[in-house]
Amino acid sequence: MALAVGAVLLLIGGYQQVRSSSSAADGRQQTAAGPSSVSGRATPPASAGSAHPSPKPTRPAPPPEVRSAGRLKPGDPVRVSVPSLGISARVLRIRARDRALIPPSNPRLIGWWSEGARPGAAKGSAIITGHTVHDGGGAFDDLGELTTGDAVTVTTTGQRTLRYVVASVTVYRKKALAKQAARIFSQSGPGRLVLVTCEDWDGSAYLSNAVVIAKPTTSRGTP
Repeated sequence: MALAVGAVLLLIGGYQQVRSSSSAADGRQQTAAGPSSVSGRATPPASAGSAHPSPKPTRPAPPPEVRSAGRLKPGDPVRVSVPSLGISARVLRIRARDRALIPPSNPRLIGWWSEGARPGAAKGSAIITGHTVHDGGGAFDDLGELTTGDAVTVTTTGQRTLRYVVASVTVYRKKALAKQAARIFSQSGPGRLVLVTCEDWDGSAYLSNAVVIAKPTTSRGTP
């Protein structure tokens, strides 16, 4: 099986930028949340002879991540389904190694980049990659055949369902993908789903990557 040559999604030149963007975003979020979680005003004590009780202290607004959690319900993905392609694949957590994402060794499983955004998050690309096997058997063999408007469903922990619709399908040569990696895998834009696999088998190696970008169709996950 020619799995080894079709297994790697290269993030050359883009992975470091993605990580930097993610860390910066995390820092901004913590800074913004700090002041809103601590009241800067002290409530004066009531005087013993006062006929008027002291005003009740104002409850501080919850931090941004608490306010948004009820709407977005982000979660770790456990399954991705693409009805038009007959895909229903279990998702495992993966991390980048040497600026590359390598899907699980079982070609019927797919991997979620756990250092990036989670599906359902308000910000950032949730990146999921899977194998293409040139003679069949890979979860993402036909990913490049998706078209704009096709549905993608992500089941997250807690059996919540997030629904997406395909916005674009693009095949990039390896070098072209490396140049576009910071944009494609951005962690600073609106939340979206990015599915990636290898493409263009030449008899000994895959020359390209198929990249599917899908946008959420609802703001709330359903149980």
